[in-house]
Amino acid sequence: MPKLKTNFLGIDFENPLIIPSGILQEVNQHELAEKYGLGGVTTKSMTVEPREGNPIPRVIKYECGILNSVGLRNPGIKKGARLWGEFIKKTKIPVICSVFAVKIKEFVLLAEEVKKIKPEIIELNLSCPNAVDELGEPLGTGVESTYKVVKAVRKAVGKEVKLMAKLSPNVSDIGEIARAAEKAGVDAISAINTVGPGMVINIDTRKPMLGNIVGGVSGPGIRPIAVRCVWDIYKRVKLPILGMGGVSNGKDVIEMMMAGASLVGIGSAWYAQGFGVYEKIKKELLEYMQKNKIKSLKKLVGVAHG
Repeated sequence: MPKLKTNFLGIDFENPLIIPSGILQEVNQHELAEKYGLGGVTTKSMTVEPREGNPIPRVIKYECGILNSVGLRNPGIKKGARLWGEFIKKTKIPVICSVFAVKIKEFVLLAEEVKKIKPEIIELNLSCPNAVDELGEPLGTGVESTYKVVKAVRKAVGKEVKLMAKLSPNVSDIGEIARAAEKAGVDAISAINTVGPGMVINIDTRKPMLGNIVGGVSGPGIRPIAVRCVWDIYKRVKLPILGMGGVSNGKDVIEMMMAGASLVGIGSAWYAQGFGVYEKIKKELLEYMQKNKIKSLKKLVGVAHG
């Protein structure tokens, strides 16, 4: 009988499906991830100070997916760490705590605070193309900035903490960025964040539909980009990958794993199909495995590389 159980960085996940950061907005909503059978959950990205987010509407649908400009809305690290710490104690599924900053010293502060609540993994969100750090380049889009952020955080939290770098697709060579993160001491890579930013205009009101005018593009339309990015990362580093971007069914999960992902994030599909999408995908994965006589999903990871 095939099994969906997956090991990632020595952590057991009952299945490879992860809800990415920012899909669910409130802490108590994340409890539903366990109820509806996800393998793990990534928290909303925490920042040093509270952020109210961008003007509404923050999320809109278009024919090939979704645009969002939530704006990293969160209560800040002081309150956020307490709330997520309580969540970690209650849930039985692995928790990835995401943090975001615009300066290296803030990333260090955030990681040190999150370390105290003992998530399975800390995710460094290096994938916001609109935030410029003290090096004068967008975080996650520069080799030097990526290396320096990861290096500083690794030094601060020690070797025992599992770190994952979340990368942006809005770069010329994502494999090079991943390699810089690996050299600096990261344990895993997650990719991709949203593409863009993009814009949709209402032709009746003659105005942009998002309150923030522009937003990150996600959903089925970006899946080929995500698959290519995971492929490139897998070729360049010897780290496990959490792949995401436009995944909405079992076939998409398998494709992402064949490109090199061990875990797969599914976010935009939740907007379209609700929590039922996760059980549907798990059923499709098991059917594929039975049909192809595959006992472990590990056999699929990177197989397309030959």
